[in-house]
Amino acid sequence: MSVIDTTTLRSHGFAFAPRLTRAIETIAARIAEAQERRATRRALERLSDHELEDIGLTRGDVYHRF
Repeated sequence: MSVIDTTTLRSHGFAFAPRLTRAIETIAARIAEAQERRATRRALERLSDHELEDIGLTRGDVYHRF
């Protein structure tokens, strides 16, 4: 049976778990941002051209910005 001494790994700068955690957090944040953009785009697509004009957007803005 083998044993891994994790104390020496940490003292030499081995920090796999924190890097993995940051990577997962970054991916989760990007997914959340994409979902938010899609929800915003869907809501704006349901508005009429007149309603979009009232908030200073055009139909093209909806497709290019969101």
